[in-house]
Amino acid sequence: MSGADQQEGTGRRPSRQRSAVLALLDDLDGFSSAQDLHALLRERGDPVGLATVYRALQALVDDGQVDVLRGADGEAAYRRCSLVHHHHLVCRSCGTTVEVADPPVERWARQIAAEHGFADVQHQVEVFGTCRACTTAGPAEG
Repeated sequence: MSGADQQEGTGRRPSRQRSAVLALLDDLDGFSSAQDLHALLRERGDPVGLATVYRALQALVDDGQVDVLRGADGEAAYRRCSLVHHHHLVCRSCGTTVEVADPPVERWARQIAAEHGFADVQHQVEVFGTCRACTTAGPAEG
């Protein structure tokens, strides 16, 4: 297998399904569930199955091309990843997400790992709150 037959840096062959999921994520803003992505792919005429969407998303997450965010309810949501390591600030009400690059968090993670004898440390930080627009709007009626 030549290098051209593999996704850059992953050692795995690109698949039509992964390419379709990645192209869809490139067209979207914000995070989307696997079910929503599956429905959008079907609307576009792609007959991909839901299990295949989950497998494609997991491969893209493993390759660092897609961010995964678990909400308070445990549901995973996915978004095209920026190229720099970052964290997320997420509105609990509307789901607005802001990427935050924070060197102090990086230093803290390295320090706490070293204090406890850990190496090859990775971390993921999501901070949940209420965005300005939702705070200004007040409690939702319902």
